Amino acid sequence: MPEIKHNILILGGSGFLGYAIYRELCSYFNTFATYNFNKSFEKNHHFFEYNFAEDDIYEILDIVKPTIIISALRGDFSKQVMLHRHLSDYILDNDTKLIFLSSANVFDAYSKFPSYEQDKTLSNSVYGHFKIKIENMLLRLPQKKVCILRLPMVFGSQSPRILEIIDFIKAKEPIEIFPNLIMNVNTESKITQQIHYIINRNKFGIFHLGSSDLVHHDDFIKEITSKLGLTEKALFKRVYTTNNDRYLAVLPKYNLLPKNLNILSDEILGEIKV
Repeated sequence: MPEIKHNILILGGSGFLGYAIYRELCSYFNTFATYNFNKSFEKNHHFFEYNFAEDDIYEILDIVKPTIIISALRGDFSKQVMLHRHLSDYILDNDTKLIFLSSANVFDAYSKFPSYEQDKTLSNSVYGHFKIKIENMLLRLPQKKVCILRLPMVFGSQSPRILEIIDFIKAKEPIEIFPNLIMNVNTESKITQQIHYIINRNKFGIFHLGSSDLVHHDDFIKEITSKLGLTEKALFKRVYTTNNDRYLAVLPKYNLLPKNLNILSDEILGEIKV
């Protein structure tokens, strides 16, 4: 394994996506990560306890001296914005690149079409606004030091979304489905491969990491319950936010990945096991 040329720091490494990224990269690079509440990471010497709302990031940066920082945090939006200001200063002063996990929600005010990398961001949601704020901050940094990955909804067999669907069914509570929402999707295993490729090839810029095909939200969720063998027990609550179809899909036009790193929604359904 000849790849150890990076010190990688994953912020939010104990979360669902952060830990998947850690597992993908740790055999190939000097990979470190942060955790907050999950004490099961205490014994792993590659994990640092870190609460971004209270702790100073510079201490960890001094120890790891990362060449790549991957930001996969969840939690307080304003504190995250402040942290990314500090990271921006650090990146300017050091030979470090930041990979930021953003969201399709940076486009949730546009509903008539799928969105591409160069499209102007505009959001109606608090979450989308927060992601745009950090994106805009990072886009002021030198181009080659920033990677923005806009993710659609992520479904893996152990993903929070799938586990939530199972919990709703067990509790006999209805699952919300959006019949007019057209979206694309991804799985954590494919996203981690895509990130590995981006690191290896020293890519930078904006990447849209959604499936090549588009799906209706309600159809896809029903397909998931079918794959789980739970359709007969599932209750659905249809939510209509608009009378027309609306898109929340991120498709690539400029920063294309190799064919083997593309994914179709059927492949995601294939990964879901009972």
